[in-house]
Amino acid sequence: MYYACQLVILHSFVMIISQTNDMFRTQNLQKSRYGMGNIRKEELYLASAVLKIPTKQVKVLDHPDFQDGFGKVWDSNLLASIIDKETRLHSIDLVITFDDYGISGHCNHRDVHRGVRKLLHDSSRKHLEAWELVSTNIVRKYIGPVDIWLSILFARHQKSGESHCLLNLDPRKSYSAMAQHSSQWVWYRKLFVAFSSCSYVNTLKKIE
Repeated sequence: MYYACQLVILHSFVMIISQTNDMFRTQNLQKSRYGMGNIRKEELYLASAVLKIPTKQVKVLDHPDFQDGFGKVWDSNLLASIIDKETRLHSIDLVITFDDYGISGHCNHRDVHRGVRKLLHDSSRKHLEAWELVSTNIVRKYIGPVDIWLSILFARHQKSGESHCLLNLDPRKSYSAMAQHSSQWVWYRKLFVAFSSCSYVNTLKKIE
């Protein structure tokens, strides 16, 4: 839902670390809320197919310590260990995740960011890069494609090579992919995908 631009543009050398609706290597931390884990896993595969991501490049991690929910803190050490293992196994050299606010402020989004950052700081792997999806204020978040120009201005004011602005040239594909998550495709998510700036432009900032 948040990584629309990257998923339309990027290829298999990138591992996108996110929470449930969004795809990784594409790797995904499965949400088992209300016992719908298997249903949502199948929906993820359907969404990946719309985005031309092969099923073999989608991994769902169903872990008892990584269940979705406010107040459920995810262990950054364990996250870092799992991410390290997956990136080594698949020769991944670039990771994209949430920033420290997590777009919506969701605690699990922020936990994933901390896990990636911990891996970068504790690891001796000098060739692994990590980039974060930059959160915006509430006004920019819901002005849709208008935020394209503001995002470009933001990126231009960063140091060279530290920020990139990615445009989604096919927003309808993003909408169609999200619609595959039928168990979650309620009215407010439809509005979010239609009006959220994330559907049209993503700004990535390098994690140091």
